[in-house]
Formats: sequence, structure tokens, C-alpha cells
Amino acid sequence: MSFFDEEKLLNLLYSFNPWWKTNVVQKEFDKPFKRIPFYEANKAFNNNEVRRTVLLSGARRTGKTTIMYQTIASLIEKGIQAKQILFISFDHPLLKLCNIQDVLDVYNNNVSISKDIYCFFDEIQYSSDWNSWLKFLYDTNPNIKVMATGSASPILENKVKESGLGRWITIQVPTLLFYEYCKLLNLETPDLNININPTKLYLLTKQEQQDIIDKLSFLQPHFIRYLQVGGFPELAMSSDDIYAQRILREDIIDKALKRDLPAIYPIRNNADIEKVFLYLCYNSSNIINIQTICKELEVNRITLEKYISYLESANLIYISNLINVGPKQLLKSQNKIYICDAAIRNAILLNDDITNNPTELGIIAETAIYKHVKTFSYDGLTTVGYYRGGNKNKEIDIVIKDNKEKTPIMIEVKYRENSKINENDLIVEYSSNETPNLVITKKINDYGLYNYPNNKSIYKIPAPVFLYLLGYNKDRNN
Repeated sequence: MSFFDEEKLLNLLYSFNPWWKTNVVQKEFDKPFKRIPFYEANKAFNNNEVRRTVLLSGARRTGKTTIMYQTIASLIEKGIQAKQILFISFDHPLLKLCNIQDVLDVYNNNVSISKDIYCFFDEIQYSSDWNSWLKFLYDTNPNIKVMATGSASPILENKVKESGLGRWITIQVPTLLFYEYCKLLNLETPDLNININPTKLYLLTKQEQQDIIDKLSFLQPHFIRYLQVGGFPELAMSSDDIYAQRILREDIIDKALKRDLPAIYPIRNNADIEKVFLYLCYNSSNIINIQTICKELEVNRITLEKYISYLESANLIYISNLINVGPKQLLKSQNKIYICDAAIRNAILLNDDITNNPTELGIIAETAIYKHVKTFSYDGLTTVGYYRGGNKNKEIDIVIKDNKEKTPIMIEVKYRENSKINENDLIVEYSSNETPNLVITKKINDYGLYNYPNNKSIYKIPAPVFLYLLGYNKDRNN
């Protein structure tokens, strides 16, 4: 710590931890709305039988830091002494000049009043050799609990595999689910009185299905705005959607692409990765052809593939792989790309009003649906992708393959005025009466079970109902 003295670092620690003096977390930090990942993170963090370092991974502005502040507030409410709790953000310029041990030395020498310490490290990827330090802390001090955040998940998870096996749990913090968006805006919360996976609604009686649709019909206009402004908490609360889009553009382009990624990866030309990201925004929900992109953007293949992996690691895109669901072994094929949140596409492409553009609505609806499905598939047992094949080599938008289930769940997004499905469509070909595939529709009254020849069935469910129930079901089971 030769660049600045202990006193300066101590002053910085006090500025990061005002509760050391006030014994309370400021209201602007401890926000009342708690997201689903908050409960998952706290369950892991407070588990005294299986001690784990908790890593929160997600894009900028998804609420990772807020979850840490809320956790700190809950610790103080439970009676933990404020000075036992250390928060630090390694995104601060001065802290890039020192490591985790420097911070802990100053804290232990001047602040700590107990051996039991609760550490919260924000944007930990900016700290040099962070994985080695945390491994050392875990192995040598059983009285330390750690929660950390990072915006580049695979690079963090790779280091976890290298040195933190059995010591870590990674919790994804995506942008707001539609259910969370509704709760954040204090919309009406109907008592559904059900506890069923929304992919299994066909098991309910027709009256039970009708009751659910009736209770959730008010969601339709809110879902359109959700598709417009997306799932970034701060922006969802904004009363000026155009201003919110501008802030999002600046955060994604100026901070995530031009600062965060170059600080982690060897990016020689920021303009190239920006071009790649813009291209993927234009083509969200489409199958991408690497050779075509290389030609159009004048970027070589190796560089392009690296940049796509970097964007995925920054939680800015999802990569949907081809999944085999038929009897024939599939050859290696191209991937589909989804932007992590529809609002980013709208902001980058300056789409300030999508309500009268059916094509655009369909694209971002599929993007939102994929995000929701992917969010609940980080258990290591579930794979989410797409399928192309069948008699006419058609495509099924989303396939969920669970190792615990014999039959995959297949989803076709028909977010349009006419959601007609023919008996020769692939979504019907791979369905059965026992496990009908899902078709996600636009109109609130476009739902129900449809039967076809040869014991084939599909179940239609409106997009806002399906997405709301995914979050509702998860929240109910926390």
C-alpha cells in the first residue's frame, strides 16, 4: 500500500460505511422493494451449516449493490454490531491501487470489534488476485462471511473453479422479471391462491384457468410498457421514458463497453466491440452467422468470437445453443443471440415507441420470454436453447431440457394478433396430449388447450400471464 497511507484508506472506509457512526443504513441505499435474488442471496449468506462465499453476478444497474445494502440492513436489524460489517467498492479509483488484504489490515487495526466479520465487496473483479485472497480468507478464517458482486460472470466463475471449488455459490441477478416490475411499481397484487408451474396450467380445470386470466387481465398495458422500458429498476421507476433510455445508452456504451470490458479483457479497439454489440442488438432473437458478421463488420473470426464471449460474460447478451430433441444427432449449428433486456435494444436503436410496430413487439417479446426462462435455469441441471429440425427443418424458439425430466418443454412465441398453429407446425409435431408444448400469445383471451390429430396438443397462454406467473411461483416458494 505504498501509493497512499493508512489514514487515507481509513477515511475512505468510513465514507463507504456510514452505519459505523449512525448504526443504520441510509434509506436511499436500503430500498424497501426486495427482489427475488435478495432472498436467494440471504438464504445462502446466512446458512451456518454450509458456509459459502456468495457471488452476485449481473449487468450494470440490475440491483446487485442494492441487494448487498439490504443484506447489511437486515444484519443490523438482527443485532449484528455495525462495525462488524465492512462494505467496499473496488470500482473506486483509489482502491485499484491496493488489494483486499490492504483493506482488511486497515479495517482490523482501526475498526473491527469482533472476530466475526461480514464483508461486502462490490465489483470485486477490479481487485488484483481477488480469488486467491478470498480463498485464503475462507480457508484461514471461519469467522468471516463474504458477499461480492461482479459484472463479468464467466471470468469470475472460471476463477471460482480454479481456486474456490466448494467455497462459492453464484447467484444471477438479471434485469427485473415482469412480476418484479409489477411489484416495484406497486401494481395490484391479486390473490391467485395457486402454487403451480405456469408450464403446467393445462392441468387446472377450465374454470380455474379462466379465474387466473380474469385476475391478471389488468397486466396487458403494463406489459407493453415493460417491453418498452425494460427491467432496470431505476429506469422502470422513471416518469420520463426517453430520458431513461438516454441514461441506459450512456451506461451500456460508455461504461460497460468502453470501460468495464477493456479493464478486464485485452480489447484493442473499443469501436469494434461496440459495432459487434450494435449488430447483435439489431438481430436479437435471430440465429447469427459468424461468417456473415465478419464480412459485414470487417472483423476477423477469432476477434468476433472473443467479443461475443466478452459480451456474454458482461451479462449483456444470452447465447442460445441448438438442443437435440429428436432421434437424430444434430450437427454443430449456429447460435441464437438475445440481448439481456429488451430495453437495451430499444435504447440503442432509439425505439422510443414500439406500440405500433408489430414486428418489433414480437422481437422484444421473445427476448423477454427467453430472459425469464433462462433466469430460472441456472441450477446446473437445466439447459435452455432452441431447436431446428423436423420434416421441414423448421424452428422452435425455446427448448428447456431438464435432466430430471424425460420430456423437454418447448415454447413457440406467437406474440401477434393471429397466433394460429397448424397441425404440421414443428411445435405440434413434437408435442403430445400428456405433455402439450406451449405457445405464448399476445391477446389476453388467447389461451387454452388445443388438440390435433395423432394425440398431439399445445397449450396457449398470454405472454403477460405466463411471465407474471413465473415470477409469482418463484417468489411464493422463497
